[in-house]
Formats: sequence, structure tokens, C-alpha cells
Amino acid sequence: MVHSADTAQPIDKPEVKMKKGTIASVLSRYGEAIAALASGVLIAAAWVAGHSSPTFSIWLYCFAFLIGGFVKAKEGWLTLVREKDLDVNLLMIVAAIGAASIGYWTEGAVLIFIFSLSGALETFTMEKSSRDISSLMDLKPETAIVWVEGAEKRVPVEQLQIGDLVLVKPGERLPADGIVQEGSSAVNQASITGESIPVDKAAGDEVFAGTLNGQGALFVQVTKSSESTLFSKIIRLVQEAQSEMPKSQRFIERFERIYARAIILATLLLIAFPPLLFGWSWNDTLYRAMVFLVVASPCALVASIMPAMLSAISNSARKGLLFKGGAHLERVSHIRAIAFDKTGTLTYGKPSVTDFLTYQAWSEEELLRIAASIESLSTHPIAKAIVDKAGELSLELERPSDFQALAGWGVQAGLAGEFWKIGKPGFFEESGIDEQILSDVRKLEQEGKTVVLIQNAAGIAGMIALQDAIRPQAREMIAKLKELGVQVVMLTGDQRLTAEAIAREAGIDQVYAGLLPEDKLNIVKTLKEKYTHVAMVGDGINDAPALAAASVGIAMGAAGSDAALETADLVLMNDDLDKIKEAIVLGRRTTRIIKQNIAFAVTVIAFLIAANFFKGIPLPLGVVGHEGSTILVILNGLRLLRS
Repeated sequence: MVHSADTAQPIDKPEVKMKKGTIASVLSRYGEAIAALASGVLIAAAWVAGHSSPTFSIWLYCFAFLIGGFVKAKEGWLTLVREKDLDVNLLMIVAAIGAASIGYWTEGAVLIFIFSLSGALETFTMEKSSRDISSLMDLKPETAIVWVEGAEKRVPVEQLQIGDLVLVKPGERLPADGIVQEGSSAVNQASITGESIPVDKAAGDEVFAGTLNGQGALFVQVTKSSESTLFSKIIRLVQEAQSEMPKSQRFIERFERIYARAIILATLLLIAFPPLLFGWSWNDTLYRAMVFLVVASPCALVASIMPAMLSAISNSARKGLLFKGGAHLERVSHIRAIAFDKTGTLTYGKPSVTDFLTYQAWSEEELLRIAASIESLSTHPIAKAIVDKAGELSLELERPSDFQALAGWGVQAGLAGEFWKIGKPGFFEESGIDEQILSDVRKLEQEGKTVVLIQNAAGIAGMIALQDAIRPQAREMIAKLKELGVQVVMLTGDQRLTAEAIAREAGIDQVYAGLLPEDKLNIVKTLKEKYTHVAMVGDGINDAPALAAASVGIAMGAAGSDAALETADLVLMNDDLDKIKEAIVLGRRTTRIIKQNIAFAVTVIAFLIAANFFKGIPLPLGVVGHEGSTILVILNGLRLLRS
């Protein structure tokens, strides 16, 4: 089996790629399986030859031992020499050689065959996510077309600079993260977000390295260097996931070393004492000792965890749900409370128009056109939201005159022969505002909305209410988490009225508002004291301390800051909140399968040891029982690849 020296290591992309289909490539990927099958063929041939030529049969068995057991014998020997320790590989080889030494060549060879076959199956599981990474890395183009003074210049991707304008032709992959400057196309972002449907992109939209351009040509301005792209971060995250083992696996590996020594000692005692105490023959004693060495080895126990963990991690990565290691997948299964940041997590992190009221003879569209025309010269997020709303309705804007922005209050300008003021209620004389209008303002503010008034010479002409829009899947996601028995709270630096309004809309009962980063950190610590296992979901730099303190930190991959992505244990690559529920369900299912595997492995080992000691069992049956249980727990773990 594959153990501590073999378990998932960070994958470095080879500098020299082997072409698919070459002999070296085939041997690299399928070498263990080929060796196992070759030893099986030799065993069958040796068994047939044994009826006519015993000597030739033994030679065939020797070749079967050599081909099927060489890799595992080497691994066991290196562990013994370098680490001065024993592992399962060495136990199996000793058992096989021991069986052959007392004349049971067929049984010893069958042990080697099934052991190498189960090892090949486990290696396949371990390397599945490695191949996923390699294929993911191949999605990144090696060169890019830079548009310089109207001419194309192809350069290595590593030479791209922030601000470069690159041309991405139809059917090509984007070489860098950037903003579309010209052109429109549908871009397949499955490699980044897991979305199966291409996303329409046009001027002003963000695009990511490694995604596939559709039928249109795009001119993209580079916004991030090659090593800082979201694509590169994904690769680093998944590599970290492969190299970090869960706590349970580390325990099993420590236990394996101690257990292997105990098995060797017990085998020696079984050889020495039964002939003296129970009157067993030396031949029978040696045979039972070899059977014990086989059935007591913890192959199935060791294989109970990592194949399942890596299968789950590989599967979730394809869906845009990136765990940074099996330890985090293990912990997420125990989550009993989740703290959500509000802005940028439960909401989009930018205001949008929710209400529009008029008080004069203006129509809503005409007054919105005027407000958007004036706000078009402002860079404030509220101004952008008003302009975006006008854009949704395809309203034609005019250029205002004498535009002036008063920081913290609003803007004023002339338009179509009239002077207009647009801003928060405090920007205007309250005594000149009708009581009904003030009532409308208070009502909207109690709903947690930001209110902007529009005034001309005749008085207040209209009112716009804005709110940071909640993500559409948030309420359903919160309900699903509650069904799983998870307590949900919201943490935000925003004012209480706004926070409570969002919380009501999302279905969250417990709200903490007006928080600084250290306040969020302290609340997460308090929640851990109460619930023990607590997750924190956030996207900003101010969430990083709380993410680090939580049992599991979860970051929004697309909207998240670099600090949040680096600190988090789990990343939602397409900001899909529904993935949180999927992560918990996957974690619980993985834990359940691992427990099934461990219970099954321990039961089989205990049964076979007892049967061998009290009654004696044939070595082939011991081999089938032991190695068969190993194959079964691996196959059980492989189910997580398709969940």
C-alpha cells in the first residue's frame, strides 16, 4: 500500500512533458497495474507448469515475486534503512517469502499479486487529483498576443506586464486576469468557477486566465501578473490540499509504525511458543505464523482514509469548491455554527436601486434620466448604482453643466435649464421638506436602505432608495444550513438598521453590527467556546483575522481579497453560497465513509487473526480476506469521486 513516504505530496509540473501514448508515459501512469497483471499471468503459468515441470514452475514463481513485489520491497527497504522503521510493504514481502520458504510458492505468489494489485488501485486514487492538477495546469497558455501600436506581438505569458493590452482570438484561452476593453464573446469559465454555461463578456467585464474564449475576439487589459492570477492561486491551493494530511491520517500512520513492530514481535512469538505450549508441528507453526503476518497487517486500515479524502477533494475542486487540505475537509464535517460577513459575502458588496418615488409631475423614467445624467460625472458607488439603473432601462443621458460634488453630502449641477441637487436628506433644509416625504425617508431608512433626495427649484422632486443587494441564493442557503443543524450568525461593520434588514431578508436571527476586525475575531472565539466547531465566511482583508481564528475559514474566491484567500481553509471559487452546504454534506459523507472503512478493516483483521489462531485458515484465504478488505475500502472511498 502507499504510506507516509508515498502519500500525497505537492505536485511540481515537470519541465519536460512526456507525449501521451509514449512508452514512458504509459509506464509512468500504469506501471504498478502492468506489474501486477504480469505477475498474475506468471502465477497462472507457474501453476499450470507445476504439473509437469516443478523446477520450471518455481522459476516462474520467482519472476512473479520479482515483478509484482519489486516496487513494494524497495519502498519497505528504504523505510527500514532511512527511517529505521518497519511498514506494511516489508511485512507483506516477508510474509510472501516466508510462505515460499516452507514450500507454499503458489500462496506466496498470490499474496504478492493481490498486494500489488491493491497497491495499484490505491495509487490510482492518490494520483487522480494529481492528474486533475496537471490537466488544469495545461489549460494555462504559454504565450500571449500583445497589441502594440496596432500590431500583434507574441510573448511568453510570464513577460506580460500589468497594463498590457492582449488580443484573445476566438477559441483561445485567456493568458491573464484582466478587464475587457473592446469586443464581446461568451467565455467558458468552468476551469475557474465550475460553471458549465459560458458567461457573456463585453467591455468593462472581468475575465480570468485559463478560461476559454468563445467565438468573438477580445482585447483585454492585464490587471494581474502571471503569478498573481486567480488561476495560479487555484493551482497553489489544490497543491496545498494534496500535501496536507488530516489529523486522522497522521494518527493512522503513527499507529502503523508501532503496529508493524508489534506484528513482527507477535510473529516471532507464534513461531517459538506454540510447538512448546500446544504441541503444534514446526511446519504448521511456521505456516500459521505466515498467515498471521498476512492477516494482521494493517493495509486496509491504512487505506481507509487518504483515498476517500483525496477523492472528495478532487471531486469538490472540479465544482469550484477548493479545500486546502484533508484536515479542513475533516473539520468541516463537525461544523455546528457559521458566522457570515455581510458586505461582499451575503450581499454583492455594492449598492443597487431598490425604490424610486416621485413627488412632482415628473415620470419615474424622466426623473431617473436626469439624476443619472448628473451622477454620471461622479465616482461615488451610489452614483454608479443610479447610472447602472438608467442603463438597465436604456435611458439616454445628457451632459450636465456646472457640476459640483460636495464630499459626504451629494452633488449639484445644471441640466436642461434647471438647477438640481442630489444627495442624502441632511443635504437639504429639513424645514422645506414635506412631512409625507420625511415619513417616506424614515420608513425606507428603517428598512436599512440608503436614501437619496432629488431637488429642483420647485422642491423635492423624487427620492431614490438604495441597498447593498443580498445574493439571491442567500436565504435558501441559510435555510438549508439550519436544516443541517448549523447555527447561523451575521457579523458586519455596517450600522445595525442596515444589518438587521439584511439579516431579516436572509433569515438570520443572530446579528452583530458595527464591528471592527478585532470585534469579529473576538466573537468567533466566543462562538468556538459555545459550539466548539465554528466556520467563518468572509471576503475582505478585515475578515482575515476571524477567518484564521475559525475552525474552518471560508473565503469568497471571485470577490475575495488576497488576504482572505490566503488565510481561508476553503475557497468558493464562483462565490456560490450554496457550495457551503455542499461542503458540509461532503465533509460529513467523507467522515461517514472513513468510519465505515475503519470499522470494516478492524473487524476483518480481528476475525482473521482469531480464525487463524483457534482453527487455522489457508494462506490463500487469508490473502483474499486481507487484501480483499483493502480493495473494498479503497473502492468505498472512490465513491466520493462521483458524489
